[in-house]
Amino acid sequence: MIPARVLAATTAILFLTGAAMAQPATTIERARLVDILPLDGELFHVQGMDLDAQHIWVTSVDTREHKGYIHQFDRRSGKFQRRLEITDGVRYHPGGMAMHGGAIWVPVAEYRANSSAVLVEIDKQTFKVRRRIPVADHLGCVAVSGRGLVAGNWDSRLLYVFDRRGRQVRVVKNPSPTRYQDMKFERGRLVGSGALGPKAGAIDWFAWPSMKLVDSRAAGATDRGVRYTEEGMALKGNDLYLVPEDGPSRMFRFKLTSR
Repeated sequence: MIPARVLAATTAILFLTGAAMAQPATTIERARLVDILPLDGELFHVQGMDLDAQHIWVTSVDTREHKGYIHQFDRRSGKFQRRLEITDGVRYHPGGMAMHGGAIWVPVAEYRANSSAVLVEIDKQTFKVRRRIPVADHLGCVAVSGRGLVAGNWDSRLLYVFDRRGRQVRVVKNPSPTRYQDMKFERGRLVGSGALGPKAGAIDWFAWPSMKLVDSRAAGATDRGVRYTEEGMALKGNDLYLVPEDGPSRMFRFKLTSR
C-alpha cells in the first residue's frame, strides 16, 4: 500500500505537470525571440502592422467611437509620430496591412462579416490617400506584390485576388484552418498569421499562386496571455515582427531558424 503522504505528493506532481502541459507555448516554433519594443503612443484595438528601416505602422480600431486609424512610430525608439484617421462612413474597421514601394495598403471594412470594404492606398510619406477600391465583402487583411493584391475576408475563409488596377481577378478558398489576421508577400510566397484555438496560432507559408502549403509554424501566447498571431505581423527575410496586443502595445521580433 502506498503511504497517504506519498500518494498525495504524487497526485500533486501529476496535477501540476498536467497543468503545465495544458499551458500554451510561449514561443514561435523554430524561432528565437530577439527583442521586444514597447510602442509609446495611444493605440486602440490593434489590427495589422508593417515596417521599413525608419518607421513602424500599426492599424487600430476605436470600437467605442467607431473610428479606424493608421499610426506611425519611430522604428528605433517606438515613439509615436503621427496618425491618420481612415474611417469611411459605416466602414471603420482597418485590417491587416501591407507596404509596397511608396504606398501602404489597408482594407477598411464594416465591423461584421459579409458586409463591405474599401481597399485604401496611402502614400507613406505624405499620409495622403491615393485611391479607394470598393469591395462587396468584409476584408480583414491584404498582402501586396508587384503583380497585385490578395485580400482575406472575415477570418480569411476566402482570398480575393486583384490586379494592380484594382480589378478582381479571382477568388480562392483558404485551404488552411488558420484564421489569418495579417498577410504579407515575402520572397514570392504568401505568408499568413492568425488564430487556431483559444490561445494557439500559426504562421503559414504558401507557394503563390498555387496556394500549396510549404511551411507552417505553431505560435503560442505572450506573457500577457495574448497569442502572438492575434493581429499584426510582418516578415523581412528571416526576421518576424508581431504586434499582437492592444495598447499599451509591444512589437516582438523573432529570428526564424530552420530547426
